[in-house]
Amino acid sequence: MQCLRACVVQAATVGGDTAATVDKAVSLILECGARGAQLAVFPEAFIGGYPHGARFGAFFGGRTAEGRDEFASYWESAIDVPGKETDALCAAARQVGMFVSMGIIERDGGTLYCTAVFIGPDGSLLGKHRKLMPTALERLCWGFGDGSTLTTVDTPWGKLGAVICWENYMPMMRMAMYNQGIALYCAPTADDLDSWTSTMRHVALEGRCFVLSACQYLTRADFPANMDNYISDDADQVLMRGGSVIVSPQGEVLAGPDYSGETILSAELDMRQIVRGKFDFDVTGHYARPDVFRLEVDIRPKPPVHANGDGP
Repeated sequence: MQCLRACVVQAATVGGDTAATVDKAVSLILECGARGAQLAVFPEAFIGGYPHGARFGAFFGGRTAEGRDEFASYWESAIDVPGKETDALCAAARQVGMFVSMGIIERDGGTLYCTAVFIGPDGSLLGKHRKLMPTALERLCWGFGDGSTLTTVDTPWGKLGAVICWENYMPMMRMAMYNQGIALYCAPTADDLDSWTSTMRHVALEGRCFVLSACQYLTRADFPANMDNYISDDADQVLMRGGSVIVSPQGEVLAGPDYSGETILSAELDMRQIVRGKFDFDVTGHYARPDVFRLEVDIRPKPPVHANGDGP
């Protein structure tokens, strides 16, 4: 297939209410389907929430009891993969026959991961990517992914994958994704800076791929009521202003950036633009210099405990 219609969803988590957020996500998936979309990309941590402005009561040398309670509440807002929440998302994707990239907070034991899950138009859970490198205070509440989830999945238009937020500033990670032939490069993010669009344009040009970046439009009213916010207690205060954008392999902005509020961006993607762009620049092909540079990527899972048998 040469063309597809893609949507990027810019919307806020329902703070502290995972069930309501899943319902909202289902409604937005169905709305994208009604618009004729074949792919919908959602923001970083949409299910479970991005705790923008939280500190979880932590300081060098100590944690507060109140902060531990906040983390426990945040953990309870996270979801299992697979689980009943992913089942609901998969059912919605199947209803409209659409691929979906959904940002979630994934719960695995006592650890949370910032994760993107990929859903197929048949409602199957195709795979996931756990954020390799949480940024700054994110490291307090999220674990580190490993190379086993540097995932791309097949679509009729080429490989689909996700690089989350400031992972996009990791050149070696981008190279690992380009080497998989990624065509639909999802960039769920919490970065609403003006500079983010420049980053997305660079990635599109570098990888000769379509880049679809989704950010939340989040106000204090959307933030969990039982969690302190160190930015503002004003319900109308904007914590994340969006900036979602769709970029072509030639670096052309096809939709966005939008800072106006919750919205759905859409664009028609002509996949022939990818090979047209690689005519003069293929970063893992004729424009590489493997005689000078070499990247090794370890994609083995790294569980902390290995059970080697039933011996004593």
